[in-house]
Amino acid sequence: MTNARTKASLFNAMGLGPVWELKANETPQVQVPAIPAQGVHQELPSLKSLQNTVANCKKCSLCETRKQTVFADGIAHAPLMVVGEAPGIDEDAVGLPFVGRAGQLLDRMLAAISVSRANNVYIANVLKCHPPGNRNPESAEIAECSPYLVEQIKANDPKVLLLVGRFAIQTLLNSKKPVGELRGQVHRVTLDGLDIPAVVTYHPAYLLRRPEEKSKVWDDLLLLKQQGII
Repeated sequence: MTNARTKASLFNAMGLGPVWELKANETPQVQVPAIPAQGVHQELPSLKSLQNTVANCKKCSLCETRKQTVFADGIAHAPLMVVGEAPGIDEDAVGLPFVGRAGQLLDRMLAAISVSRANNVYIANVLKCHPPGNRNPESAEIAECSPYLVEQIKANDPKVLLLVGRFAIQTLLNSKKPVGELRGQVHRVTLDGLDIPAVVTYHPAYLLRRPEEKSKVWDDLLLLKQQGII
């Protein structure tokens, strides 16, 4: 890829056009989380046990308003793990992360670098329950739920993390800096012996409100691809 190629030509090369646009009548393509058969990976039982634990969690008041917990989607032990913030109303209804309009946009973003939740991506959120009214996660909720995320990352042992949105970034990088200041570099997430490179970017829901920021996210995706995930 040469410097002479513009971002527009790169978008076209990926079949996306200049921006990731969603059709008005486009509906989410929901996929059941693909978990390998028992015995394929030695950490699989602990991952399944964690999912069961999360499903029965009552550590905070979100258990009183959720329809169900939202644990993960994609391929367990995939090289790329995407971490978002919290389930929305669509995710609460289906039980899978990123299935609404923001999820459709995330899928287009991942497709631009030739990865997908159907093949080589695992997706989770900091919170496993939907905050009422799609409000932001509260600090107490993050404190109660983030240990599940840490265990989830350890069980999956990804090669690289993509952190989308400020709550995922703040939780795993322990930084209060805005997303704009943390973009453009590879960070490290250290968890009990694991040292995982992490790229940060804006949340797809933010991009739906601020489509002019999509060109910045394209740069973040190129940086992510440079980490050797495919």
